[in-house]
Amino acid sequence: MAGRRALKAVLIDLSGTLHIEDTAVPGAQDALNRLRQASVAVRFVTNTTKENKRNLLERLQKLNFELQEKEIFTSLSAARSLLEQKQHRPLLLVEDSALEDFTGIDTSEPNAVVIGLAPDHFNYQTLNKAFRMVLDGAPLIAIHKARYYKRKDGLALGPGPFVTGLEYATDCKATVVGKPEESFFTQALSGLGCSPSEAVMIGDDARDDVGGAQNAGMLGILVRTGKYRDGDEKKIDPPPYLTCNSFPDAVEHILQNLL
Repeated sequence: MAGRRALKAVLIDLSGTLHIEDTAVPGAQDALNRLRQASVAVRFVTNTTKENKRNLLERLQKLNFELQEKEIFTSLSAARSLLEQKQHRPLLLVEDSALEDFTGIDTSEPNAVVIGLAPDHFNYQTLNKAFRMVLDGAPLIAIHKARYYKRKDGLALGPGPFVTGLEYATDCKATVVGKPEESFFTQALSGLGCSPSEAVMIGDDARDDVGGAQNAGMLGILVRTGKYRDGDEKKIDPPPYLTCNSFPDAVEHILQNLL
């Protein structure tokens, strides 16, 4: 910790860290309330592409988490910003429930492919359409490339394998906008008045949450819930600043040691 500045912000992953589908991680609501009483800003950052921000907020509020929509930064938000910046007209390979976050984006005669997690649309016909577009020069934009995520019935494939398949078939590299990209973390911190060296990230994904945050200059805390598998902390270099059992333990460490 030598040379680090005082902690000003905590970024918190959602799925697998605070909740798994419609079940909260035990003690997470109380831990979040305790963290809010400290003198730090709190932001929620997620790679989810299965639902829009409004639905995600409603899900969390039903689980008795106290948060506001403006506190949530998603990879869908980052993708929309890139589309607006580049003025792309996307073929959107995302779940129908996520389309609301792209309201107002022109999707007529698409000239770019945006791919997230869309199990209902990952069929041969749709992926082949994306393949042909990229071959013809359309940019391939990956909302994120997570290998898998945690559901109540077990681990499930994320969008990463499908993105990688398109990259392999087209011999091109996707532009990734979500975690673990450094730009995602800097965008999430924008407006908080702090630098990465004054922030910590809590998440269940060693590579995308913790590795990405630490590469951006933050501290990373890995929790053993959600998609965590034994030994994940050994898969990144440098290793996590801290690995602990759950979100409440991470909050306790922050309150006792970083403030």
